[in-house]
Amino acid sequence: MIGKIMLRSTAALGAIAMSTTPVFAGTGETLLKRLHEKGILTDEEYNELLAEEATEAETTPAPAVAVQGGEVDTGLLVKRTQSGIGFEVGPATIQFAGSVNGFYVHDNPDTPSATTPVVGGIASVGTKNSSAVRNGLLPGFLTVSVSTQQAGWDINAFFGLYPGINSAAWGTLGANNGGQPTALATSGIDARQTYMSFGRANFGTVKLGRDIGLFGSDAILNDITLLSSGSPGGNVAPANTTLGRIGSGYIYTDFQPQITYTSPKLGGFQAAVGVFQPLSSLTGPAQANSEPGFQGKLTYDGQFGGVGAHLWASGITQKHDMLTGGDYTGRGLDMGAKVTAGPIAVTGYYYTAKGLGTTVLGLFDTDAQGNPRSSDGFYVQGLATFGKFAVGGSYGESSLDFANPADALANPDLVRTNSSYVGQVRYSLTSWVTLIGEYIHSKAEAHSGNEAESDALAMGGILFF
Repeated sequence: MIGKIMLRSTAALGAIAMSTTPVFAGTGETLLKRLHEKGILTDEEYNELLAEEATEAETTPAPAVAVQGGEVDTGLLVKRTQSGIGFEVGPATIQFAGSVNGFYVHDNPDTPSATTPVVGGIASVGTKNSSAVRNGLLPGFLTVSVSTQQAGWDINAFFGLYPGINSAAWGTLGANNGGQPTALATSGIDARQTYMSFGRANFGTVKLGRDIGLFGSDAILNDITLLSSGSPGGNVAPANTTLGRIGSGYIYTDFQPQITYTSPKLGGFQAAVGVFQPLSSLTGPAQANSEPGFQGKLTYDGQFGGVGAHLWASGITQKHDMLTGGDYTGRGLDMGAKVTAGPIAVTGYYYTAKGLGTTVLGLFDTDAQGNPRSSDGFYVQGLATFGKFAVGGSYGESSLDFANPADALANPDLVRTNSSYVGQVRYSLTSWVTLIGEYIHSKAEAHSGNEAESDALAMGGILFF
Protein backbone atom coordinates (compact mmCIF):
# COMPACT_ATOMS: atom_id res chain seq x y z
CA MET A 1 0.00 0.00 0.00
CA ILE A 2 2.76 2.44 1.01
CA GLY A 3 4.65 1.58 -2.16
CA LYS A 4 1.59 2.60 -4.24
CA ILE A 5 1.45 5.93 -2.44
CA MET A 6 5.07 6.62 -3.30
CA LEU A 7 4.47 5.80 -6.93
CA ARG A 8 1.47 8.18 -7.04
CA SER A 9 3.44 11.13 -5.68
CA THR A 10 7.19 11.72 -5.44
CA ALA A 11 6.46 14.26 -2.72
CA ALA A 12 5.09 11.58 -0.40
CA LEU A 13 8.49 10.37 0.83
CA GLY A 14 9.49 13.88 1.78
CA ALA A 15 6.23 14.38 3.64
CA ILE A 16 6.77 11.19 5.65
CA ALA A 17 10.40 12.04 6.42
CA MET A 18 9.36 15.44 7.83
CA SER A 19 6.75 13.81 10.08
CA THR A 20 7.71 13.43 13.75
CA THR A 21 5.23 10.55 14.23
CA PRO A 22 6.67 7.01 13.74
CA VAL A 23 5.00 4.99 10.99
CA PHE A 24 4.41 1.26 11.45
CA ALA A 25 2.61 -1.51 9.60
CA GLY A 26 -1.15 -1.23 9.96
CA THR A 27 -1.20 2.61 9.99
CA GLY A 28 -1.91 3.04 6.26
CA GLU A 29 -5.28 4.72 6.83
CA THR A 30 -3.69 7.33 9.09
CA LEU A 31 -0.93 7.96 6.56
CA LEU A 32 -3.42 8.44 3.72
CA LYS A 33 -5.38 10.89 5.83
CA ARG A 34 -2.26 12.96 6.55
CA LEU A 35 -1.26 13.01 2.89
CA HIS A 36 -4.78 14.01 1.93
CA GLU A 37 -4.80 16.80 4.51
CA LYS A 38 -1.46 18.12 3.18
CA GLY A 39 -2.89 18.25 -0.34
CA ILE A 40 -0.50 15.63 -1.66
CA LEU A 41 -3.41 13.34 -2.57
CA THR A 42 -6.52 14.54 -4.37
CA ASP A 43 -9.96 13.56 -3.10
CA GLU A 44 -10.22 11.01 -5.88
CA GLU A 45 -6.78 9.50 -5.17
CA TYR A 46 -7.48 9.44 -1.42
CA ASN A 47 -10.78 7.58 -1.79
CA GLU A 48 -9.33 5.14 -4.32
CA LEU A 49 -6.29 4.28 -2.18
CA LEU A 50 -8.43 4.01 0.94
CA ALA A 51 -10.66 1.47 -0.78
CA GLU A 52 -7.64 -0.51 -2.05
CA GLU A 53 -6.13 -0.62 1.43
CA ALA A 54 -9.37 -1.95 2.93
CA THR A 55 -9.36 -4.77 0.34
CA GLU A 56 -5.69 -5.62 0.94
CA ALA A 57 -6.13 -5.63 4.71
CA GLU A 58 -8.64 -8.47 4.37
CA THR A 59 -6.35 -10.66 2.26
CA THR A 60 -2.70 -9.75 2.91
CA PRO A 61 -0.76 -9.04 6.14
CA ALA A 62 0.71 -5.58 5.97
CA PRO A 63 4.55 -5.43 5.89
CA ALA A 64 6.19 -3.40 8.61
CA VAL A 65 7.87 -0.06 7.97
CA ALA A 66 10.22 1.24 10.65
CA VAL A 67 11.32 4.81 11.24
CA GLN A 68 14.87 5.38 12.41
CA GLY A 69 16.09 8.88 13.19
CA GLY A 70 13.10 10.46 11.50
CA GLU A 71 13.75 8.66 8.21
CA VAL A 72 11.78 5.81 6.73
CA ASP A 73 13.51 2.47 6.29
CA THR A 74 11.48 0.63 3.65
CA GLY A 75 13.13 -2.74 4.45
CA LEU A 76 11.01 -5.35 6.21
CA LEU A 77 12.74 -4.99 9.57
CA VAL A 78 9.80 -6.27 11.61
CA LYS A 79 7.07 -8.65 10.45
CA ARG A 80 4.93 -11.44 11.76
CA THR A 81 6.06 -15.04 11.53
CA GLN A 82 4.07 -17.23 9.13
CA SER A 83 3.02 -19.55 11.98
CA GLY A 84 2.89 -19.45 15.75
CA ILE A 85 3.27 -16.34 17.86
CA GLY A 86 6.34 -14.32 17.00
CA PHE A 87 8.00 -11.84 14.71
CA GLU A 88 11.05 -11.37 12.56
CA VAL A 89 13.52 -8.62 13.45
CA GLY A 90 16.17 -8.11 10.81
CA PRO A 91 17.96 -11.48 10.45
CA ALA A 92 16.40 -13.10 13.54
CA THR A 93 13.07 -14.83 14.21
CA ILE A 94 11.71 -14.63 17.75
CA GLN A 95 8.92 -17.02 18.69
CA PHE A 96 6.95 -17.56 21.87
CA ALA A 97 5.03 -20.58 23.13
CA GLY A 98 3.45 -21.36 26.45
CA SER A 99 0.98 -23.28 28.54
CA VAL A 100 -1.13 -22.73 31.65
CA ASN A 101 -3.11 -25.37 33.52
CA GLY A 102 -5.03 -25.88 36.73
CA PHE A 103 -6.86 -28.85 38.27
CA TYR A 104 -9.05 -29.51 41.25
CA VAL A 105 -7.70 -32.78 42.68
CA HIS A 106 -9.50 -34.76 45.39
CA ASP A 107 -7.43 -37.58 46.87
CA ASN A 108 -8.78 -40.47 48.95
CA PRO A 109 -5.76 -42.03 50.72
CA ASP A 110 -5.39 -45.44 52.30
CA THR A 111 -5.94 -45.61 56.06
CA PRO A 112 -2.62 -45.97 57.93
CA SER A 113 -1.96 -49.36 59.49
CA ALA A 114 0.91 -51.69 60.25
CA THR A 115 0.74 -53.06 56.69
CA THR A 116 0.60 -49.82 54.68
CA PRO A 117 4.23 -48.53 54.94
CA VAL A 118 5.96 -48.79 51.54
CA VAL A 119 9.32 -47.02 51.15
CA GLY A 120 9.16 -45.34 47.74
CA GLY A 121 5.45 -46.03 47.23
CA ILE A 122 3.37 -43.62 45.13
CA ALA A 123 -0.01 -44.36 46.76
CA SER A 124 -1.05 -41.83 49.40
CA VAL A 125 -1.64 -42.84 53.02
CA GLY A 126 -3.44 -40.65 55.55
CA THR A 127 -6.29 -40.32 58.01
CA LYS A 128 -8.32 -37.83 55.94
CA ASN A 129 -9.16 -37.05 52.35
CA SER A 130 -7.48 -34.01 50.80
CA SER A 131 -8.44 -31.38 48.22
CA ALA A 132 -6.10 -29.17 46.21
CA VAL A 133 -6.20 -26.70 43.36
CA ARG A 134 -2.91 -27.38 41.66
CA ASN A 135 -0.92 -27.98 38.52
CA GLY A 136 -1.07 -31.32 36.77
CA LEU A 137 1.98 -33.24 35.53
CA LEU A 138 3.00 -30.11 33.62
CA PRO A 139 3.58 -26.82 35.40
CA GLY A 140 2.93 -23.71 33.36
CA PHE A 141 5.63 -22.72 30.90
CA LEU A 142 6.81 -19.88 28.69
CA THR A 143 9.42 -20.58 26.03
CA VAL A 144 11.33 -18.13 23.86
CA SER A 145 13.20 -19.17 20.73
CA VAL A 146 15.58 -16.85 18.88
CA SER A 147 16.73 -18.28 15.54
CA THR A 148 18.64 -17.08 12.52
CA GLN A 149 20.76 -18.35 9.64
CA GLN A 150 24.45 -17.46 9.43
CA ALA A 151 27.02 -18.74 6.94
CA GLY A 152 24.65 -21.53 5.91
CA TRP A 153 24.02 -22.67 9.50
CA ASP A 154 20.66 -22.66 11.29
CA ILE A 155 21.35 -21.07 14.67
CA ASN A 156 18.97 -21.15 17.63
CA ALA A 157 18.91 -20.02 21.27
CA PHE A 158 16.12 -21.40 23.45
CA PHE A 159 14.91 -20.49 26.92
CA GLY A 160 12.16 -22.31 28.85
CA LEU A 161 10.73 -21.03 32.14
CA TYR A 162 8.25 -23.24 34.01
CA PRO A 163 6.29 -21.40 36.72
CA GLY A 164 3.57 -23.25 38.57
CA ILE A 165 0.53 -22.13 40.50
CA ASN A 166 1.38 -23.80 43.82
CA SER A 167 3.53 -22.28 46.55
CA ALA A 168 7.00 -23.60 47.35
CA ALA A 169 8.08 -24.45 50.88
CA TRP A 170 9.44 -21.66 53.06
CA GLY A 171 13.10 -20.84 52.47
CA THR A 172 13.23 -22.54 49.06
CA LEU A 173 13.31 -21.12 45.55
CA GLY A 174 12.93 -24.22 43.40
CA ALA A 175 9.53 -24.91 41.90
CA ASN A 176 9.87 -28.64 42.59
CA ASN A 177 10.26 -28.33 46.36
CA GLY A 178 7.48 -29.50 48.67
CA GLY A 179 4.33 -27.38 48.69
CA GLN A 180 3.50 -24.70 51.26
CA PRO A 181 -0.31 -24.25 51.34
CA THR A 182 -0.35 -21.24 53.66
CA ALA A 183 -0.97 -17.54 53.23
CA LEU A 184 1.85 -15.24 52.05
CA ALA A 185 3.69 -18.06 50.27
CA THR A 186 4.63 -17.84 46.60
CA SER A 187 5.43 -20.20 43.75
CA GLY A 188 8.84 -20.81 42.24
CA ILE A 189 10.15 -20.76 38.67
CA ASP A 190 11.77 -23.88 37.24
CA ALA A 191 14.27 -22.82 34.54
CA ARG A 192 14.35 -26.21 32.84
CA GLN A 193 15.61 -25.23 29.39
CA THR A 194 18.54 -23.07 28.35
CA TYR A 195 20.34 -24.24 25.24
CA MET A 196 21.84 -23.26 21.92
CA SER A 197 21.88 -25.29 18.74
CA PHE A 198 23.37 -25.11 15.27
CA GLY A 199 22.78 -27.34 12.28
CA ARG A 200 22.24 -27.87 8.57
CA ALA A 201 19.69 -29.92 6.67
CA ASN A 202 22.26 -32.48 5.48
CA PHE A 203 24.40 -32.35 8.62
CA GLY A 204 22.01 -32.59 11.52
CA THR A 205 21.88 -30.51 14.70
CA VAL A 206 24.24 -30.02 17.63
CA LYS A 207 22.70 -28.89 20.93
CA LEU A 208 24.62 -27.48 23.92
CA GLY A 209 22.88 -26.59 27.17
CA ARG A 210 20.06 -27.86 29.38
CA ASP A 211 17.12 -29.72 27.85
CA ILE A 212 15.06 -32.89 28.18
CA GLY A 213 17.07 -36.12 28.24
CA LEU A 214 17.04 -38.81 25.57
CA PHE A 215 16.39 -41.91 27.69
CA GLY A 216 12.74 -42.10 28.68
CA SER A 217 11.75 -38.86 26.94
CA ASP A 218 9.32 -40.45 24.48
CA ALA A 219 7.70 -42.36 27.34
CA ILE A 220 6.50 -39.18 29.04
CA LEU A 221 5.88 -37.20 25.84
CA ASN A 222 3.43 -39.87 24.64
CA ASP A 223 1.76 -40.39 28.04
CA ILE A 224 -1.87 -39.15 28.16
CA THR A 225 -1.37 -37.94 31.75
CA LEU A 226 1.14 -35.35 30.46
CA LEU A 227 -1.83 -33.04 29.88
CA SER A 228 -3.60 -33.96 33.11
CA SER A 229 -2.80 -35.20 36.62
CA GLY A 230 -2.20 -38.93 37.01
CA SER A 231 -1.10 -39.98 40.50
CA PRO A 232 -1.14 -36.87 42.74
CA GLY A 233 2.11 -37.65 44.54
CA GLY A 234 1.24 -35.62 47.64
CA ASN A 235 -2.01 -33.67 47.61
CA VAL A 236 -2.10 -32.20 51.12
CA ALA A 237 0.80 -29.83 50.36
CA PRO A 238 1.05 -29.95 46.56
CA ALA A 239 4.24 -29.13 44.71
CA ASN A 240 4.18 -27.65 41.22
CA THR A 241 3.63 -30.99 39.49
CA THR A 242 1.82 -34.26 40.07
CA LEU A 243 3.47 -37.59 39.24
CA GLY A 244 1.38 -38.44 36.18
CA ARG A 245 2.69 -41.91 35.31
CA ILE A 246 6.20 -41.23 36.60
CA GLY A 247 7.11 -44.17 38.82
CA SER A 248 4.23 -46.31 37.59
CA GLY A 249 5.35 -47.06 34.04
CA TYR A 250 8.61 -45.20 33.44
CA ILE A 251 11.57 -43.43 35.06
CA TYR A 252 11.42 -39.65 34.67
CA THR A 253 13.75 -38.52 31.87
CA ASP A 254 14.53 -35.15 33.55
CA PHE A 255 16.01 -31.96 32.04
CA GLN A 256 19.80 -32.29 32.04
CA PRO A 257 22.94 -30.41 30.94
CA GLN A 258 24.12 -32.03 27.72
CA ILE A 259 25.94 -31.86 24.39
CA THR A 260 23.78 -33.78 21.93
CA TYR A 261 23.93 -34.49 18.21
CA THR A 262 20.74 -35.32 16.27
CA SER A 263 21.01 -36.68 12.74
CA PRO A 264 18.89 -35.65 9.75
CA LYS A 265 15.88 -37.86 9.06
CA LEU A 266 16.60 -40.67 6.62
CA GLY A 267 13.69 -42.76 5.40
CA GLY A 268 11.74 -42.00 8.56
CA PHE A 269 14.68 -42.86 10.87
CA GLN A 270 16.45 -40.37 13.10
CA ALA A 271 19.21 -40.89 15.66
CA ALA A 272 20.47 -38.81 18.57
CA VAL A 273 23.43 -39.30 20.89
CA GLY A 274 24.70 -37.13 23.71
CA VAL A 275 27.23 -36.54 26.47
CA PHE A 276 25.51 -35.64 29.75
CA GLN A 277 26.35 -34.14 33.12
CA PRO A 278 26.91 -37.15 35.44
CA LEU A 279 24.20 -37.44 38.09
CA SER A 280 24.93 -38.52 41.66
CA SER A 281 22.69 -40.98 43.45
CA LEU A 282 19.82 -39.49 45.46
CA THR A 283 19.79 -42.26 48.08
CA GLY A 284 23.07 -44.16 47.69
CA PRO A 285 26.64 -43.42 48.87
CA ALA A 286 28.19 -39.98 48.19
CA GLN A 287 29.90 -39.72 44.82
CA ALA A 288 32.40 -37.66 42.83
CA ASN A 289 32.00 -38.91 39.27
CA SER A 290 34.98 -38.76 36.94
CA GLU A 291 33.19 -39.62 33.69
CA PRO A 292 30.15 -38.12 31.96
CA GLY A 293 26.92 -39.93 31.27
CA PHE A 294 25.93 -41.05 27.78
CA GLN A 295 22.48 -41.34 26.24
CA GLY A 296 21.21 -42.24 22.79
CA LYS A 297 17.89 -42.60 21.00
CA LEU A 298 16.63 -43.98 17.68
CA THR A 299 13.16 -43.10 16.34
CA TYR A 300 11.13 -44.05 13.30
CA ASP A 301 8.04 -42.33 11.89
CA GLY A 302 6.12 -43.85 9.01
CA GLN A 303 2.76 -44.46 7.37
CA PHE A 304 1.47 -47.90 6.41
CA GLY A 305 -1.71 -47.45 4.45
CA GLY A 306 -3.97 -45.51 6.76
CA VAL A 307 -1.95 -46.41 9.88
CA GLY A 308 0.68 -44.09 11.34
CA ALA A 309 3.52 -45.41 13.48
CA HIS A 310 5.98 -43.77 15.83
CA LEU A 311 8.62 -46.19 17.17
CA TRP A 312 11.51 -45.50 19.49
CA ALA A 313 14.32 -47.07 21.49
CA SER A 314 16.76 -45.33 23.81
CA GLY A 315 19.60 -46.14 26.16
CA ILE A 316 21.57 -44.63 29.04
CA THR A 317 24.83 -45.45 30.80
CA GLN A 318 26.89 -43.74 33.49
CA LYS A 319 29.77 -44.80 35.71
CA HIS A 320 29.43 -43.79 39.39
CA ASP A 321 32.55 -43.32 41.58
CA MET A 322 31.84 -43.55 45.31
CA LEU A 323 33.84 -41.44 47.77
CA THR A 324 34.22 -44.50 50.01
CA GLY A 325 35.89 -46.39 47.16
CA GLY A 326 34.53 -48.63 44.46
CA ASP A 327 32.22 -47.87 41.58
CA TYR A 328 29.19 -49.14 39.71
CA THR A 329 27.60 -48.41 36.34
CA GLY A 330 23.98 -47.43 35.96
CA ARG A 331 22.46 -48.38 32.63
CA GLY A 332 19.07 -48.81 31.03
CA LEU A 333 17.25 -49.55 27.79
CA ASP A 334 13.70 -48.77 26.72
CA MET A 335 11.48 -49.19 23.68
CA GLY A 336 8.02 -48.08 22.71
CA ALA A 337 5.51 -47.67 19.92
CA LYS A 338 2.53 -45.45 19.21
CA VAL A 339 0.19 -46.61 16.46
CA THR A 340 -2.57 -44.37 15.13
CA ALA A 341 -5.43 -45.55 12.94
CA GLY A 342 -8.19 -43.03 12.30
CA PRO A 343 -9.44 -41.74 15.66
CA ILE A 344 -7.69 -44.47 17.69
CA ALA A 345 -4.16 -44.17 19.11
CA VAL A 346 -2.57 -47.06 21.03
CA THR A 347 0.76 -46.81 22.88
CA GLY A 348 2.96 -49.46 24.48
CA TYR A 349 6.23 -48.95 26.38
CA TYR A 350 8.80 -51.05 28.30
CA TYR A 351 12.09 -50.35 30.08
CA THR A 352 14.72 -52.37 31.90
CA ALA A 353 17.58 -50.99 33.98
CA LYS A 354 20.25 -51.66 36.59
CA GLY A 355 21.67 -49.00 38.88
CA LEU A 356 19.14 -46.36 37.72
CA GLY A 357 16.59 -46.77 40.50
CA THR A 358 12.87 -46.11 40.14
CA THR A 359 10.58 -43.11 39.62
CA VAL A 360 13.49 -40.67 39.01
CA LEU A 361 17.13 -41.24 38.07
CA GLY A 362 19.19 -42.16 41.14
CA LEU A 363 16.30 -42.86 43.52
CA PHE A 364 16.84 -46.20 45.34
CA ASP A 365 19.36 -47.13 42.63
CA THR A 366 21.68 -48.94 45.09
CA ASP A 367 21.79 -50.24 48.62
CA ALA A 368 23.78 -48.41 51.33
CA GLN A 369 27.05 -49.99 50.13
CA GLY A 370 26.58 -49.00 46.48
CA ASN A 371 25.45 -52.35 45.11
CA PRO A 372 23.13 -51.60 42.15
CA ARG A 373 19.48 -52.65 42.11
CA SER A 374 17.65 -53.83 38.97
CA SER A 375 14.36 -52.32 37.85
CA ASP A 376 11.88 -52.52 35.01
CA GLY A 377 8.45 -51.27 34.01
CA PHE A 378 5.85 -50.76 31.32
CA TYR A 379 2.62 -49.03 30.41
CA VAL A 380 -0.12 -49.53 27.84
CA GLN A 381 -2.69 -46.92 26.86
CA GLY A 382 -5.37 -46.08 24.32
CA LEU A 383 -7.00 -42.82 23.29
CA ALA A 384 -10.04 -42.46 21.02
CA THR A 385 -10.94 -39.02 19.62
CA PHE A 386 -14.36 -38.20 18.20
CA GLY A 387 -14.61 -34.59 17.12
CA LYS A 388 -14.08 -32.41 20.18
CA PHE A 389 -14.34 -35.33 22.62
CA ALA A 390 -11.66 -37.88 23.51
CA VAL A 391 -11.73 -40.86 25.87
CA GLY A 392 -8.60 -42.63 27.07
CA GLY A 393 -7.25 -45.07 29.58
CA SER A 394 -3.93 -46.56 30.63
CA TYR A 395 -2.26 -48.99 33.03
CA GLY A 396 1.38 -49.13 34.05
CA GLU A 397 3.85 -50.60 36.55
CA SER A 398 7.37 -49.86 37.78
CA SER A 399 9.22 -52.58 39.72
CA LEU A 400 12.42 -52.56 41.79
CA ASP A 401 14.51 -55.55 42.96
CA PHE A 402 16.87 -55.91 45.91
CA ALA A 403 20.59 -55.74 45.21
CA ASN A 404 21.31 -58.88 47.28
CA PRO A 405 20.00 -60.85 50.30
CA ALA A 406 21.63 -58.39 52.72
CA ASP A 407 19.71 -55.57 51.08
CA ALA A 408 16.47 -57.52 51.60
CA LEU A 409 17.19 -57.93 55.30
CA ALA A 410 18.06 -54.25 55.74
CA ASN A 411 15.16 -52.81 53.73
CA PRO A 412 12.14 -55.18 53.88
CA ASP A 413 9.59 -52.41 53.20
CA LEU A 414 11.33 -51.16 50.04
CA VAL A 415 8.88 -50.75 47.17
CA ARG A 416 8.56 -53.79 44.94
CA THR A 417 5.95 -52.45 42.49
CA ASN A 418 4.15 -49.17 41.96
CA SER A 419 1.18 -49.28 39.60
CA SER A 420 -1.77 -47.16 38.53
CA TYR A 421 -4.94 -47.19 36.45
CA VAL A 422 -6.02 -43.98 34.72
CA GLY A 423 -9.32 -43.17 33.01
CA GLN A 424 -9.61 -39.86 31.19
CA VAL A 425 -12.15 -37.74 29.29
CA ARG A 426 -11.19 -34.65 27.26
CA TYR A 427 -13.16 -31.90 25.56
CA SER A 428 -11.53 -29.42 23.17
CA LEU A 429 -13.26 -26.18 24.06
CA THR A 430 -11.17 -24.23 21.54
CA SER A 431 -7.95 -24.81 19.59
CA TRP A 432 -6.08 -23.50 22.66
CA VAL A 433 -8.14 -24.83 25.59
CA THR A 434 -8.77 -28.48 26.55
CA LEU A 435 -10.97 -29.45 29.50
CA ILE A 436 -10.07 -32.74 31.23
CA GLY A 437 -11.64 -35.05 33.79
CA GLU A 438 -9.69 -37.99 35.21
CA TYR A 439 -9.92 -40.89 37.66
CA ILE A 440 -6.69 -42.38 39.07
CA HIS A 441 -6.19 -45.53 41.16
CA SER A 442 -2.65 -45.86 42.57
CA LYS A 443 -1.15 -48.88 44.31
CA ALA A 444 2.18 -49.46 46.06
CA GLU A 445 3.47 -52.90 47.10
CA ALA A 446 6.52 -53.55 49.27
CA HIS A 447 8.78 -56.60 49.23
CA SER A 448 7.60 -57.32 52.77
CA GLY A 449 4.01 -57.74 51.59
CA ASN A 450 2.86 -54.31 52.80
CA GLU A 451 0.68 -52.41 50.38
CA ALA A 452 -1.30 -49.18 50.06
CA GLU A 453 -3.96 -48.05 47.60
CA SER A 454 -5.46 -44.63 46.94
CA ASP A 455 -7.99 -43.07 44.58
CA ALA A 456 -8.08 -39.57 43.12
CA LEU A 457 -10.31 -37.44 40.91
CA ALA A 458 -8.95 -34.54 38.87
CA MET A 459 -10.95 -31.94 36.96
CA GLY A 460 -9.57 -28.91 35.17
CA GLY A 461 -8.09 -27.70 31.94
CA ILE A 462 -4.93 -26.86 30.07
CA LEU A 463 -4.17 -24.09 27.58
CA PHE A 464 -1.45 -24.12 24.92
CA PHE A 465 -0.45 -21.24 22.65
